[in-house]
Amino acid sequence: MINVAPAIVVLGQNSVTVARKIISVLPGATLYGLENRTSGVDVSFTNFGETLRELFVQGRPLIGICAAGILIRTLAPLLSDKRQEPPVLAVAEDGSAVVPLLGGLGGVNDLARRIAEALDVKPAITTTGDLRLGTTLLSPPPGYHLANPDDAKKFISDLLAGAQVKLEGIAPWLSDSKLPIDPNGDLTIQVTERLVTPTVNCLVYHPATIAIAISDIIDDAVALVQQLLADAKLEKTSVAGIFAPIATAADPTIHAVASALGVPARFFTPNQLESLLSQGYSPAQAAAIAATGTSPLSSLSPQIAIAIAPQPIDPNTIGQPRGRLAIIGTGPGGSKWMSPEVKEILKSATDLVGYKTYLDLIGSLADGKQRHESDNREEEARAKMALDLAASGRYVAVVSSGDPGIYAMATAVFEVCDRYAKPEWDSIDIHVAPGISAMQAAAAAIGAPLGHDFCAISLSDILKPWSAIAQRIAAAAEADFVIAFYNPVSKERTWQLAEARNILLRYRTPDTPVVLARNLGRPGQTVKAIALDQLAPATADMRTIIIVGSTKTRTIKRSNGSIWVYTPRRYTDFNPLF
Repeated sequence: MINVAPAIVVLGQNSVTVARKIISVLPGATLYGLENRTSGVDVSFTNFGETLRELFVQGRPLIGICAAGILIRTLAPLLSDKRQEPPVLAVAEDGSAVVPLLGGLGGVNDLARRIAEALDVKPAITTTGDLRLGTTLLSPPPGYHLANPDDAKKFISDLLAGAQVKLEGIAPWLSDSKLPIDPNGDLTIQVTERLVTPTVNCLVYHPATIAIAISDIIDDAVALVQQLLADAKLEKTSVAGIFAPIATAADPTIHAVASALGVPARFFTPNQLESLLSQGYSPAQAAAIAATGTSPLSSLSPQIAIAIAPQPIDPNTIGQPRGRLAIIGTGPGGSKWMSPEVKEILKSATDLVGYKTYLDLIGSLADGKQRHESDNREEEARAKMALDLAASGRYVAVVSSGDPGIYAMATAVFEVCDRYAKPEWDSIDIHVAPGISAMQAAAAAIGAPLGHDFCAISLSDILKPWSAIAQRIAAAAEADFVIAFYNPVSKERTWQLAEARNILLRYRTPDTPVVLARNLGRPGQTVKAIALDQLAPATADMRTIIIVGSTKTRTIKRSNGSIWVYTPRRYTDFNPLF
């Protein structure tokens, strides 16, 4: 069973098409491409060997779209314990061959089959046991855990030598295989959620049939749950998930138990539990029944119930996860300014909410996501939509350009939470992921005009009166701040910039440096410096960020005609000759 998203590594652009086909059946996979030879990848690298070995040590399943030999030679120094090896596969550049190389205990053959099916080829599986027995005993399918893998090598050898095996318990993947099953077999396969002591001639598989339901905050919950499992003689690796009413989704107790057992936490809405609660079941008992369809064990704790399903259960199909809402900043433009954290969020998110222009900036990271586009001026409606989607268990990314907390959607989301305070929003895990702001990008493009004290002022009077804006401009100018102007000019607003210039000229000389940066990080980017008295509405639009220098801001004219602009760190008279 593959629990970690694979890394797909390519060395040339011809391999990207095949990589995308593989990603279509491996959601969450990351595409690594050699710098200067690939484009449209998630991560660029310069050193193939170092990158591959680093991913291998991290335990990432590796899919190299390249020759098998280069993978083998690169990873050979790291091979020591096959039980710790992640799956490693080689895929031909044209997709004609899928060859599992390492990670037989980690599910490499199953991964090879999934990739081969996507590419419409037959996987080159060479594992004798897999071929002759029709199943991989060392790598059971999702929903089963092998308790004693150290005994499996001799067990499989005995089977291949002609021994027969009796099956105790129910497991269709075993009973439907080519295993030589006989009620009188010398070998035994036991399928049980009970605590048992394995022996050399017996393989024990624990099915994920146990549901643990928690309905309230409990002190030392992890220790209590582990004790309850031990008292009931139940194996913790058979726990499929932690289940609870949605009202408790923000309770750290539940997530601590789920983390300790390595299983997901899933939640039920009041409507899903209403019928069971009306029959007199406690919230914990109702959640346990809803998860398994069976009655819980005798009462073990008022806030905890345990139930056992007849077959393994997939928690991802039961209830809903805790909703997640990430408010992200993509930076001003191109993906090179997007943080690794933001890229990881975009890969994992199920839904993207935002202004179409900003969603388009994400490029291939938006592939496979539900897009919810809206007009740039519909911030409140957009925030409500995002919160409602997250409350239903989705992982929603609200997309802003620049930094989401600077004149952007982070504030809009928290304003809506504060104003409307819908109870279902309380369960959402909300996270703000910062981005490079437009004023940072503009400053970096021309030097360091923000090198000393500065402030930011939006010239839009849609959400605040012009009188407040004018007062702030005057105060900032009198205090000698460098000022970054956002939203300087729109089709409906043209006079505000001229008025701002007039206010500034009361405190600044006409030759004060002003930086105009437009379309930062996007096609058509321009960054230039002008004098304050040249600032006019025609010089800017809504895609322009303006930085007005302080009385100390300086310019450096270069031999090629370009200009650097910077504000000294020392707020004293500055003589460049000393």
